[in-house]
Amino acid sequence: MIVSGFIHDTFAASRLLKFSTELKFLDLDYSHRLLNQIKYPNGFIWNTMMRAYLQSSSPQSTIFLYRSMLQESFAPDNYTHPIVIQACSIRFSQLEGKEIHTHVLKMSFDSDVYVQNTLINMYAVCGNLGDARQLFDKSFVLDAVSWNSILAGYVQIGDVEEATLIYNRMLDPNTIASNSMIVLLGRSGRLLDARSLFDKMLDRDVVSWSAMISSYEQNEMFGEALAMFSHMNKCGIVMDEVVMVSVLSACAHLLAMKEGEMIHGLIVRIGIESYVNLQNSLIHMYSSCGNMTASERLFNEGQHLDQISWNSMISGYLKCGFIDDARMLFDSMPEKDVVSWSAMISGYTQHDRFSETLALFNEMQRKETRPDETTLVSVVSACAHLSALDQGKWVHAYIRKHGVHINVILGTTLVDMYMKSGCVENALEIFHTMEETGVSTWNAVIVGLAMNGLIEASLDKFSVMKNCGVMPNEITFMGVLGACRHVGLVEEGRRHFDSMKQIHKIQPNVKHYGCMVDLLGKAGFLKEAEELIESMPMAPDVATWGALLGACKKHGDVEMGARIGRRLVELDPQHDGFHVLLSNIYASKGSWDNVMEIREMMKRHGVVKTPGCSLIEANGVVHEFLAGDRTHPQTKEINHMLNEMARRLKMEGYEPDTKSVALDIDEEEKETALNRHSEKLAIAFGLVSISPPTPIRIMKNLRICIDCHTAAKFISKAFQREIVVRDRHRFHHFKQGVCSCTDYW
Repeated sequence: MIVSGFIHDTFAASRLLKFSTELKFLDLDYSHRLLNQIKYPNGFIWNTMMRAYLQSSSPQSTIFLYRSMLQESFAPDNYTHPIVIQACSIRFSQLEGKEIHTHVLKMSFDSDVYVQNTLINMYAVCGNLGDARQLFDKSFVLDAVSWNSILAGYVQIGDVEEATLIYNRMLDPNTIASNSMIVLLGRSGRLLDARSLFDKMLDRDVVSWSAMISSYEQNEMFGEALAMFSHMNKCGIVMDEVVMVSVLSACAHLLAMKEGEMIHGLIVRIGIESYVNLQNSLIHMYSSCGNMTASERLFNEGQHLDQISWNSMISGYLKCGFIDDARMLFDSMPEKDVVSWSAMISGYTQHDRFSETLALFNEMQRKETRPDETTLVSVVSACAHLSALDQGKWVHAYIRKHGVHINVILGTTLVDMYMKSGCVENALEIFHTMEETGVSTWNAVIVGLAMNGLIEASLDKFSVMKNCGVMPNEITFMGVLGACRHVGLVEEGRRHFDSMKQIHKIQPNVKHYGCMVDLLGKAGFLKEAEELIESMPMAPDVATWGALLGACKKHGDVEMGARIGRRLVELDPQHDGFHVLLSNIYASKGSWDNVMEIREMMKRHGVVKTPGCSLIEANGVVHEFLAGDRTHPQTKEINHMLNEMARRLKMEGYEPDTKSVALDIDEEEKETALNRHSEKLAIAFGLVSISPPTPIRIMKNLRICIDCHTAAKFISKAFQREIVVRDRHRFHHFKQGVCSCTDYW
């Protein structure tokens, strides 16, 4: 046409341009070059090219071409502006949209209903409902598109009241409008209104059913979602991908694998099983139900897997407890995003593999992947469990440096980490600067203060919490009763226990009863503690009886201790703690025959005593010591320090408490056994590796023994060092020969 000159024929050129824009294998740059060859382009030609850019997801090119059109002094027609306004909508460019609106007014196209509708839609999409509503109210002609556009705007911003007013003003609401309202009502939690509207609809399409099912699923009404899907299926409605995704999510939450398998079969019959969103939903459903074999088959046979597919499989493995399989898949991923890292890191934390949590987080940092709040919560939680304070502080510094928003969950986890590391001031600083706190945050503070021996502060915080209008829950009272238990506040403990039911309408659970039994037992009210157990409305667990057994040992009640201890051994023959406690009760009275009987019983049942284990962090590395440990690389320096500790302790008047060694051996052997308890090894390592004035912080898996507790007090004075030991129950802050527990533990 160029050679023949027909390119200068406007009609012929317009046909050629339209034809070129519709060919999929031709780049739009070719059509644009063709446009530049046309000598006298008309409105149809300009509009064709602009529309082609719009349909090819290049709205910026549409706007650029419109400007070129104006520069060449070509006047737009009533079809031009809707195209350009739609381009502004796609770009969410309200500024450019307002400029086009000005052109519309200058060229008197504002009375054109098509132009008006695209303007209303543009303002609504950009969230400017004020201008959208003004245009809508001033329009002389309103059609279904006008009503749907303004309604969609209110639906988008979640304005239920205005959307309802618009919907009620419509003379004959169409299916699109009704579907929008169902979506909005469902999103707002007004399920009864959504269902009422759905039931009144005379003409429902697949979107109507999908909107209603999604509303149920989003509001965790999973049974109703499945029932609605079943009704839809009976009505013979053709299913689409959106419906299937929602209903599979409902199956996953309900662990309804049988129903999920039926839906899977329906998906295959319809022929939409290749959709990647459905494949991901099926993988998630099967893994949630514990069927990783089915998930693996779908994953391995998938033709169009995406990042969500890989992440779903990793999450599935982790949920089913297949940690190593999850890690293998994670390591083989072609590309990892923050969700992949977060899933794996969170999985390690949830399965108590805290060392792997920190190792993987360090690897994530080396890969320069920025963690999200979920990742950081898991890492901080791991630091809390490992007493890895240095790493916890580093994470906190990272959060501040990168401006990570400290939400309720992350803030609460940081408070908990510092409390569990014995850094009360740091924990309170975070608590007081948090913009929003929840009951879990208050619980972390109340429990943390009590654990660290600040009982009065803990109970004061409980009073402040109630004055702030925050309702306590079961965990709150565990903290409050625990605070009373730590110092023997029997009367106050009784008062708080009674207030649970009488004032706060909270029924005490077995843990609350166990806490009260421990409080009464430690204070010497053994008979009252046993009577409380007998009066419990639920069956007491072994931990509750165990608390009373520990109290019997403390107060030397061999008769009650032997009776309860043998009962516990019968209830839970595999529990090493009960055997050891009963053995210690007999040993305290020199009943070595009974001690040997218990030890023989342990051998018969294959019960192995949990060895004492202490963790200590030095220079960012967590070191582990077992009782009698001689495997540490710095054993020589540790042994030298143990000798120095023994020398200084003797000068301070310390005498080893050999009565706590439940073995029929001579005194020298008992002293040797005491000298290599895990916490003493950790203290020796701390004195060697941690420079003053940094406190020596130790976490022990068992309750600290009487001798180690006494020794730690003397060491803190002899070496002028602060020692913080977190045992199974609480913190012991040793300073200048005094412990924060005041020897009541």
